[in-house]
Amino acid sequence: MVAIIGGEPMRFRPLIDLYRKAGRRAGHSAERLIVGLHAIGFLGDTTQEAADDFYPGYAHTFTEIGKERGWPPATRAQFDALRGPTGALLIGDSEAVAQKILYVNDVLGGLSRITFQMGVSALLHEKMLRSIELLGTRVAPIVHKELTAMPSRS
Repeated sequence: MVAIIGGEPMRFRPLIDLYRKAGRRAGHSAERLIVGLHAIGFLGDTTQEAADDFYPGYAHTFTEIGKERGWPPATRAQFDALRGPTGALLIGDSEAVAQKILYVNDVLGGLSRITFQMGVSALLHEKMLRSIELLGTRVAPIVHKELTAMPSRS
């Protein structure tokens, strides 16, 4: 599992390639050298709603973490950049998150699973349930359909 909480996911590709190379050298088959992603993610009915709901808690959490690690306070501009097409955050509506997952899968050379960290933001229970519902009923089918239509790459 690779945990990516900031920056651009493509910057992690060399680490994944090294893992796969070391695994092959140790005699493991490519099928056994699977990679998963742990990312901050949240869905809303619209991308703007998801961002607006998630940002306040995200800003609080990352500002507090930053105090310990020497980071500046979180800003909305930074958050919005990380939500962009090549950023680390999987936050938006179903289509936006599905497309981001497909992008990350491609730039990291294939993923076997993705876990979402939604708890970094203090959200109403109903919002969390809706996000989980959208992930399972809308995002997963899009991603599954696209990945099964693609030829296998290693």
